[in-house]
Amino acid sequence: MRQFIETGLVAVDLANTWDEYLDDPERLPDVAELHRFCRELGEPVENDQAPRGQGGVGEEDLRQVREVRGRLRAVLAAEPGDRARVLAEWVAGLPARPAVTAAGGVPRLRLVASDGAAPAGRLAVRAVTELLEIAASGDWERLRRCAATPCTDAFIDRSRPGKRQFCSTRCANRAHAQASRARHR
Repeated sequence: MRQFIETGLVAVDLANTWDEYLDDPERLPDVAELHRFCRELGEPVENDQAPRGQGGVGEEDLRQVREVRGRLRAVLAAEPGDRARVLAEWVAGLPARPAVTAAGGVPRLRLVASDGAAPAGRLAVRAVTELLEIAASGDWERLRRCAATPCTDAFIDRSRPGKRQFCSTRCANRAHAQASRARHR
């Protein structure tokens, strides 16, 4: 069973819960898998509301998390120049509030999920916060989607020249083998 946590970033790992290489590409098929996803990423699944099924999440939470995934994938699919606009439109509807935290005695403005936010809202706020941190670090242009067909996984290109095209060696090998077969026809 493939783990959900691959990068440790909700923004990337949640976007990658749809895998075109699988017969059933949905990697969050039920509430139990959503619970496992949240647990792997250290996201509490219980909230202030009454428990709704396994671990405090229910079918409605699963539907909402899948919607968050769709919004994330839309942000990642946008051209780097358009991503800020798509992200801003999404942030406007999130259950978030600004908070000032201290890091080494230096104040820092962050988005945090509103009290009582559902798991999908907390995951969305965490993903948006990570995307903003990626942008602030200068890696916004290096946030990419895999160039191998049919894969659409997201990754951050940490290679020195910044020319990486594939999310993994799996996709790179498949794409290179496909190109080789096409050349030899």
